[in-house]
Amino acid sequence: MRYLLLALCVAWMPLTARADDAAPKPVIVPFQLLDTGHFIVKTTLNGKGPYLLIFDTGAPTMLINNRIAKDSGVMKKNAPKPFFAPFGSSGEFKIDKLKVGDVEAEGIMAMVLDHPTVETFSTAFAKKLGAPVDGIVGFPFFARYRMTVDYQKKEMTFVPNGYEPINLVESLTKSLMSGSSTINLPKVVGPQGIWGFSVAKDAEDEEAGVTVTEVMQNTPAAKAGLKVGDRILTLGARWTDNLADCHQAAGFVKVGQSAELVLQRDGKEMRLKIAPMRGL
Repeated sequence: MRYLLLALCVAWMPLTARADDAAPKPVIVPFQLLDTGHFIVKTTLNGKGPYLLIFDTGAPTMLINNRIAKDSGVMKKNAPKPFFAPFGSSGEFKIDKLKVGDVEAEGIMAMVLDHPTVETFSTAFAKKLGAPVDGIVGFPFFARYRMTVDYQKKEMTFVPNGYEPINLVESLTKSLMSGSSTINLPKVVGPQGIWGFSVAKDAEDEEAGVTVTEVMQNTPAAKAGLKVGDRILTLGARWTDNLADCHQAAGFVKVGQSAELVLQRDGKEMRLKIAPMRGL
């Protein structure tokens, strides 16, 4: 049995988001789902394209190959090959306008590199996709949005969250070069919000959602009416099919902000709203 305690929900991003008066509108972006589980999205760079890129929520940076970098004007067509660049011209360049589906972001930094893994992936799937795979959409783009995925419809929904991501590659490079821990990097200093419930899921359990195993007294979960045995399907419009998903979904909810839980109780689907209270 694996357990996850959501009494303390740790903030995994620096709290620099800006609050907007008007609620941002969600934008739906279709994707192609390959047998490998990878998402492929149509992307334009500076109005050129579309190009096919892998959408990878585990990638710390954007990556595009030399061909589309030069085609889109991200890099000059006659840019010289840097010293010791075994896969072609490499380095970080700014994409003035990056558009994934109908979601547009400006000033995105990207690594330009003919990465052998992406090239191998492209060789394997280009025929099926009808075009080559030219890079990866990563953290500098998706961190700006609250994102949900509908695997059945093959759609992603994006809602701006006001967060301006740091340059992870630049920060990591500075940290490695300095050899010290004095770099002003984001640090987790304590829990962001307290929910007051625990969930669990057996390794053999393949059904949707996670099961509530404990609801603590006088907490937001208890006051909202959550009960032991409830099966949480989504939290804040995010899937909770495993413990990691549930933890991440909870982490996207701001303190005091009401989040809707869709759950099953006694064979019936129902909805509750919980607003986590401030932690440490």
